[in-house]
This record gives sequence, structure tokens and C-alpha cells, in this order.
Amino acid sequence: MADARSDKAFPVSWDQFHRDARALTWRLSGDKKWEAIVCVTRGGLVPAAVVARELGIRIVETVCVASYHDYQEQGSLKVLKPVSQAVIDLAGGGGAGILVIDDLVDTGKTARLVREMLPKAHYATLYAKPLGRPEVDTFITEVSQDTWIYFPWDMGLTFQPPIVG
Repeated sequence: MADARSDKAFPVSWDQFHRDARALTWRLSGDKKWEAIVCVTRGGLVPAAVVARELGIRIVETVCVASYHDYQEQGSLKVLKPVSQAVIDLAGGGGAGILVIDDLVDTGKTARLVREMLPKAHYATLYAKPLGRPEVDTFITEVSQDTWIYFPWDMGLTFQPPIVG
């Protein structure tokens, strides 16, 4: 099946995803007291659940932004659901004390849009590509811009051909 995805693949298993989410949590677990998590749906839902559990955060909000409309190429951004005003107002407003969690920052378009809503929030992702990397405060793994990340919820159990050979 030919599509617009790169030949460079970065498949992520459930085990690896969970380890990376816990590693992100460890980096976020310093002296700062987080009031809430805002997860960018849909990709941020799973890591946000792990981070919320590990940090004992009970307020978990969503901001729903659609960018990958066909699972192949990033298109125009559309805010399907903004962050609630009650969450924005926590810790003095502007997102101070709020963690924004997403699975990936790619071009940075989504991160910039969410930062406009929560300019004081801490933006964290598991994976970052070079174009989006300046938009996040904390991330775990950087991959090249032309790498397609295959998340565990997008895959079944299939044979993986060797990289060389």
C-alpha cells in the first residue's frame, strides 16, 4: 500500500510507549506542583492517563484539535473542543500549573495553537521532530522530520522487515 508516509518508520510497542510515558513523568516530577493536565486529543489521551496516575493529578481536561485528517499528511488545524475556562483559570489563569500532554510534536502547529490558549502551561510530549521541538518544554525521544511514528493503537501484530537486507 503506497501512501504519503515516509519510508523511515519508528514503530512503538505498548511496552515502549508505557516506558516512555513513565520517563516523561519522571522528568516532570520535580518540585513543581501540577494543578491539572490538558491532553491534546486523540494522541495525548494515553500518555496523559499514565502521567496523571503517576503524578496523582485528578483534573484531566482535553483540547480537541484535528490535524491529521487522513492519517497520512498533516492538514489544516481545526479546534473541535477548546479548553474549559475553569481549567484555564486554575493557578491564576493562562495555564500556570497546567501540564499539556501530547504524544508527538511534529511541525509544531498544534503546539502553537494550544500555547495560544494556555501561554503559561508546560508543554510535554513523548516524541519530538525537529520542526516542532522548539514548541515543547519537555520530551523523551527525538526522531527525524521524515520519520513516521507508528503508535501501538494504530498497529496490529505483523511481520517487520529488516532495515537492511
